Amino acid sequence: MNSPLIQLLVLAGIAIFLILRLKSVLGTREGFEKPPVPQQPENRTRRDFEVIEGGPDRDITDHVPEDSPQAQALAAMKRIEPAFSVSEFVQGARGAYEMIVMGFERGNLDEIEPFLTEEVFETFVGVVAAREDQGLTIEAEFIGVRETSIQDVHFDKDSNRGEITMRFVGELTSVVRDRGGDVIEGSPTAVKRQKDVWTFARVMGTDDPNWLLVATDA
Repeated sequence: MNSPLIQLLVLAGIAIFLILRLKSVLGTREGFEKPPVPQQPENRTRRDFEVIEGGPDRDITDHVPEDSPQAQALAAMKRIEPAFSVSEFVQGARGAYEMIVMGFERGNLDEIEPFLTEEVFETFVGVVAAREDQGLTIEAEFIGVRETSIQDVHFDKDSNRGEITMRFVGELTSVVRDRGGDVIEGSPTAVKRQKDVWTFARVMGTDDPNWLLVATDA
């Protein structure tokens, strides 16, 4: 047997040995196998994507106790008008309080008339007219609102009318002067604290977004 043939047989034997050796180490695979996908515990996957329904509405419970009559009334109002936000209402009522108080103190009733019911407006007109008849003028400056909170809520499901009673504690300076300009009450530097309980009303689900002041009770 010539030398080239012997060398070929030796190389073939070495190749067969290497193939068998690789099979014993790596195993046998047929076709294309995707790498194994790491498995996550089933319970963890469900927990990560679980959506809890029926929980408390923080927009309501941030202002009134959960499951209270006030909370139930606010929830009924939101069912009629899903876009209604209690937090936005409270913020708006705070701004309306300052505007209405200062309009009343200074006698600028035309500016605040759109935010009052006819009955409240007429009451304000009577008070302002009475002090004008006495020659009294008021100089007032609003300092700020110390407290804003919801005191009560009512909702009439037949008319969809909602009423929210707010409690305000405001701070302002107020001076009452007579016809001659002399101070008869108050001080331009002394800050007085004023507590008011006001009720705002609106028919929910209508195009008119404005709440009206329907009652005042200090």
